[in-house]
Amino acid sequence: MPAKKTTILVADDDPQLVRLMARNLQFEDYDVLTASDGEEALEKVESELPDLIVLDVMMPKFDGFTVCSRVREFSNVPIIIVTARGNEQDRIRGLDLGADDYLTKPFSVDELLARVRAVLRRSQFLNSDQINASTTIGTIFIDYTQHLVTIAGKEIALTPIEYRILSYLSQNLGKVVTQNRLLEHVWGAEYSGESHMLHVNMNRLRRKLEPDTSQPKYLITKPGVGYMMADPATA
Repeated sequence: MPAKKTTILVADDDPQLVRLMARNLQFEDYDVLTASDGEEALEKVESELPDLIVLDVMMPKFDGFTVCSRVREFSNVPIIIVTARGNEQDRIRGLDLGADDYLTKPFSVDELLARVRAVLRRSQFLNSDQINASTTIGTIFIDYTQHLVTIAGKEIALTPIEYRILSYLSQNLGKVVTQNRLLEHVWGAEYSGESHMLHVNMNRLRRKLEPDTSQPKYLITKPGVGYMMADPATA
């Protein structure tokens, strides 16, 4: 029995761009679903359970931000948002809502395929760097085998990117990890220098883990260098 193909949902209200993306993704042996508005995109996510979503920001009925936010209520499926060139606020907002990556219009077919491969690679090999079954740091418990994170026994919902950041920092407890090292480990070598992606996700992670985000005790910033995970019990 042949292996199930990876399914990608392309959601954009530009039919010409949708055809271009779909055709080139199909050439790479992906199954492709399409949606022309946010409402249709949500319906297909719920009914078809794609492995990846390429999601345009500007769409009728529901915009991409609304779709991203609603998808994150029930699924950790990887999401690549598509934004207009030069609109950094859209990129930051999309990442802040839980998107895994972004594409900026206009983009080349090669860039589309590279981003798709990178995001799928991260989601498929989430476990590859884990060295212990679990760890406890303060009130945070991390079960690496189950991708489970709890605080004082309460499960905390993390996106795949947030989990990879926490996993890597926790496995380097007490050590400063440079921004580029963290970017390369979590996103891939081609993302070195894209510090805004890291900053947005670190802020999201702090909001979920820290009792007081203005005075973090777990996720410590080392200005101009990177980040460190600390154990409050040893501070």
